[in-house]
Amino acid sequence: MNKEYLNTILVDNDEGNIILFKSIFKDLKITVKVQSFSNGEDLMKYLNNAEALIPEVLLMNYTIPKKGMLECLEEIKKDVRLNSMVTGVYCDTLSEEEVERIFVKGANIYIKKPDNYKDLKRVISEVVTLNWQYHTSGLNKDNLILKV
Repeated sequence: MNKEYLNTILVDNDEGNIILFKSIFKDLKITVKVQSFSNGEDLMKYLNNAEALIPEVLLMNYTIPKKGMLECLEEIKKDVRLNSMVTGVYCDTLSEEEVERIFVKGANIYIKKPDNYKDLKRVISEVVTLNWQYHTSGLNKDNLILKV
């Protein structure tokens, strides 16, 4: 476990979102190394590779192509190698039923994506800081559920 930076995977088919998140990560006091994928199929191909570096945090847009977010969550939950990874899902808006479904499928975090940069930066900072605390302290993430 590396305690100098937080390995993160970002999955989104909107290049603008990827640039936005990377910009926010760069401004944080915590060093975040980011790898990005534009669809669920490529994400799972990477994570299923025995050589893959399993990140501490995975953030996915609710709507990703090829292999949907819910299907990815199901596969991730079944793979014991991925148990230490915190999984977050973000979206502009979801119903309470949809939010509950992503938690049942294995997500630890749901982020209602703010519509402005300042609020998005605040929310992402909180999520990264919390994950950094879990990562560096060795706290058990099994019961981590966060809705922001």
